[in-house]
Amino acid sequence: MAATLTEKHVLKGGEFLIADADYRTTFIPEAFNEEQLMVQRMVQDFIDQEIKPNLDKIEKQEDNIAPRLLDKMADLGLLGSHMPETYGGLEMDTNTNTLICEVMGGSSGSFTVSYAAHTGIGMLPILYFGTDAQKEEYLPRLISGELKAAYCLTEPGSGSDAMGAKTSAILDGDHYVLNGQKMWISNAGFADVFIVFAQVNGNEFTGFIVPRNLEGLTLGAEEDKLGIKGSSTRQVFFENVRVPATNSLGEIGKGHLIAFNVLNVGRFKLHALSVGGAKRSLEVGIRYANERIQFKQPIANFGAIKYKIGESAIRIFVGESALYRVSQQIQDMNHQLMEAGKTYAQAKLLSAEEYAIECALLKFLGSETLDYVVDEVVQIHGGMGYSEETLAPRMYRDSRINRIYEGTNEINRLLSVDMLLRRAMKGALDIVGPAWNVQKELAGMPGLDRPEGEYGEEIKAVADFKKLILMVAGAAAKQQMDGKINLKSEQEVLMNVADMLGDLLQAESTLLRVQQLRETGGGRHPLEVYDAILRTYLHDATARMAKNATDAVASFVEGDLLRTFTMGIRRFTKYPPQNVKHLRRTVADVLIEANAYVL
Repeated sequence: MAATLTEKHVLKGGEFLIADADYRTTFIPEAFNEEQLMVQRMVQDFIDQEIKPNLDKIEKQEDNIAPRLLDKMADLGLLGSHMPETYGGLEMDTNTNTLICEVMGGSSGSFTVSYAAHTGIGMLPILYFGTDAQKEEYLPRLISGELKAAYCLTEPGSGSDAMGAKTSAILDGDHYVLNGQKMWISNAGFADVFIVFAQVNGNEFTGFIVPRNLEGLTLGAEEDKLGIKGSSTRQVFFENVRVPATNSLGEIGKGHLIAFNVLNVGRFKLHALSVGGAKRSLEVGIRYANERIQFKQPIANFGAIKYKIGESAIRIFVGESALYRVSQQIQDMNHQLMEAGKTYAQAKLLSAEEYAIECALLKFLGSETLDYVVDEVVQIHGGMGYSEETLAPRMYRDSRINRIYEGTNEINRLLSVDMLLRRAMKGALDIVGPAWNVQKELAGMPGLDRPEGEYGEEIKAVADFKKLILMVAGAAAKQQMDGKINLKSEQEVLMNVADMLGDLLQAESTLLRVQQLRETGGGRHPLEVYDAILRTYLHDATARMAKNATDAVASFVEGDLLRTFTMGIRRFTKYPPQNVKHLRRTVADVLIEANAYVL
């Protein structure tokens, strides 16, 4: 790869933009060991035996089904798979926990929300920021299922602007008195413990552990939602609720650290859940396509349907590739931090924070892939896709929330670029040097050498994607430094860059995975299937890269400078056109023959 990109073994957060990665040390799903596969089978067995037979009850919230299922998960240790052994957890590694989330996202319906809210945003604030006494009081009982957790951040007047919360906490002796209102609170109907954010002294955003049984804490009715109907979602009201001062969480005025750091993990897990959900949804579509006969043959035989199946599978595969690449990076960072003397909780917190950029990117990538897949599955079903006799409508409705919670996809796009630029300004990432090298390369003669070796064109395409992003982001930053634009008000430009970063992360992760499969022969299918995925994605990503780059630079430069940047865009988007019709059919045919998602 070009000299502008540095060679590193373990990449820091955001460093995928400026550094090479080694496919030989990149974790891929085909490398799961037998113990991890046993955990996968255990979770799938639980879903098959306990969740699938109760999907209608879950959807209608009958028989106290969600808390009862959480209790059964606790019996298997699955509520504490990510928790320290000290408190009764299993302390499984990051990749195994990622796999658990993926499987849970596949067939659990609305119960996925109950599980994720309890184990993630419900438990992690206490693990990360709780005192020893708070951890000892709550974590063992949350892990055992004795207590169920909920997370109270959003208010009627503060959603993405979490710091604008109005709920107040006034110190009165050895208690804080809480007054206010929270909304869209998952698990509220059965939670025993609420993680609540309130303003101390009017402007010190702070977290609290609030038991359900405190006087003055009341609930609104269950929300009548578009989807995820089986998850309990209520408003929570606080009227002079006296919370012991010892239940404040973390430092007074530092509640934003709790909220934002916990969301990093939530965003990553949402991507895992989305990958699992997309796989399951596509299987439903494939089976219907094989069963539905029109013009005396299954509709799976038709090119238009093969396009939908092939494209859906490609999007899932590239998302899965990025998921486990980042999962391994978080796991490696965990190990490094613990070897350096950090506690289990500190290491988990800091490693998620390190890869906050990747988590934000994965959040919007995964949720939009799932939305694409379920939409195409409805279309494959035709009229039956509108009938509640099939799973398609439920999957369609349940999917839509993923683009909203854990930070809207728009917020995550803006955050990913903002965090990248902040790290560059602080010197944590050297983006300036590589960006300057790209500018010098643009001023020189274009290279005429053709890429050589296996995947030479693909390696060059990924390297060019990095250069293109550096060119666009560098130009935007320079315009801001010169006082010509204010990036805070140029959200469209930031979202262009975020989409480019997302395409880069998935493209490179897929390249690394396919390179490793070629070397190890570890794939379930002939290599041409994986090559088809890679080449189709790069073909389409190249077009998206060119459009996003053009849209961005044309919004803040003009004249000769715009012509210069346009030449650069053409120079860095030269991946050769591919016969994507044939390549998508190659992928689709494998899944249609297997009648399942088998990549």
